[in-house]
Amino acid sequence: MANPALPRRLAAPEPGWTETTDVLVVGSGVAGLTAALHLREAGLHVTVVTKVNIDDGSTRWAQGGIAAVLDPLDTPAAHAADTEIAGVGLCDPAAVRVLVEEGPARVRELIRLGAAFDRNPDGSLMLTREGGHHANRIVHAGGDATGAEVQRALHEAVRRDPWIRRVEHALVLDLLRARDGRACGITLHVLGEGSEDGVGAILARAVVLATGGMGQIYSSTTNPAVSTGDGVALALRAGATVTDVEFVQFHPTSFVTSSVTSVQRPLISEALRGEGAHLVDGDGKRFMVGKHELAELAPRDVVAKGIHRVLRATGADHVHLDARHLGKEFLEGRFPTILASCRAAGIDPVTDLIPVAPAAHYASGGVRTDLAGRTSIPGLYACGEVACTGVHGANRLASNSLLEGLVFARRIADDIAAGLPEQATPAPAPGPAWVVDPAVRPGLQAAMTAGAGVLRSASSLAGTAEALTELAGTRGAPRVDAWEATNLLTVAATLVLSATERRETRGCHWRDDFPAADDDWRGHLLTALGPDGRLTDTFEEMA
Repeated sequence: MANPALPRRLAAPEPGWTETTDVLVVGSGVAGLTAALHLREAGLHVTVVTKVNIDDGSTRWAQGGIAAVLDPLDTPAAHAADTEIAGVGLCDPAAVRVLVEEGPARVRELIRLGAAFDRNPDGSLMLTREGGHHANRIVHAGGDATGAEVQRALHEAVRRDPWIRRVEHALVLDLLRARDGRACGITLHVLGEGSEDGVGAILARAVVLATGGMGQIYSSTTNPAVSTGDGVALALRAGATVTDVEFVQFHPTSFVTSSVTSVQRPLISEALRGEGAHLVDGDGKRFMVGKHELAELAPRDVVAKGIHRVLRATGADHVHLDARHLGKEFLEGRFPTILASCRAAGIDPVTDLIPVAPAAHYASGGVRTDLAGRTSIPGLYACGEVACTGVHGANRLASNSLLEGLVFARRIADDIAAGLPEQATPAPAPGPAWVVDPAVRPGLQAAMTAGAGVLRSASSLAGTAEALTELAGTRGAPRVDAWEATNLLTVAATLVLSATERRETRGCHWRDDFPAADDDWRGHLLTALGPDGRLTDTFEEMA
């Protein structure tokens, strides 16, 4: 299979300015801001670098909620069991145990920060259910605007702290490493004014990656435009190990409408199905009944595959979600965001079927970390969607993502606060340095969607690898869109390599030519970028 050469660093001007901080956090979603707040509690100076504005990441788009054991009748063991079932044998039990046992306390901390979750008339938290859960354990806010409320609460807490420095409109470029290999800062490009305009460097005693996902490698995604895999690409160029990148979760129900012309599609929350909405085909028949014990509430990979089979059999570009029987009053009270989005496109869920189809949603893999969020590079941490903590395995359980960000951000802060080295001097960066022409982006997205999307095979992946190799030969000049396109190429090539190697179907990795799970593949593919710019995969069996 073609394996394109990739840059070891991005071509960019030398830094024209430098700042220093104790801890640098790259990303401003739930993981990044939570880490920043806990680091400040430990008395450390923190700088948060974010790509656009501090509230423009994926967190604010999360509609469903946060999964946590907050009902006295629920148990961490039950939450762990649901998580591991969804992960299809690849979850790290220790990481799952950390998530479910520490999660409730982290949610209560969020409430103390000011996050206002929906409550019952008696004042208790209103809990609902989503796909793969066997209990009501999802807290939500504003009906279907949980992410926006979480982002608001964290953003306000950060703004109140004068010792959290915020650098907005900044694209991270490459990791700076000391001569002993330890992370000691980053280079970045800031669209600012004065001394911080252009490429600069921020030196730090520890670096936390919280850059989110990579959904923009596909033609249709629920991710915002900023989700270009920057953190995973940076980590690979720096020499870190990434894992499980072949497991990209496609949300079963993105909104299909001709009025949406961008790559990002509106999300139709799983919570709508949790409240009783049904999936139906073009003839109005419920096609998930009998396919899984939970029907429409099966784990997301199962539902996405069920929809894809219908689309492949009928040639349609969407199926429908039927929520009409839930009634106007309930829908407007529980799902105001979804109703507003649909009505703006001429669809009223109170009276109409909602056209939906799978779209790239969440990367279950990422930069490999331990239970303290440490990567394979000393001083470099990762949390949130950019990280692979071992929690999600081959498929993320619904609403575990915000929880993972809360839990592991706290663990990272605790580990950093336990002892930081003195600031180190960056060593010369490795080469070669180059970027691709930003014009490759649409072709890359089309190739990934056609050959490495919901359904994959040896031939489709080989075709995608050939396309990526050709695109990699198109060089460009250093600028923001070229840096982003190069990051997309890097993570796309990583995904295609691992998806080709994993010759089985497991979780959200579906191989048409290997339709069953295989115990020989019960393990993880660890990917690294070699000195020659070529990716390599190493298989590690589960313990």
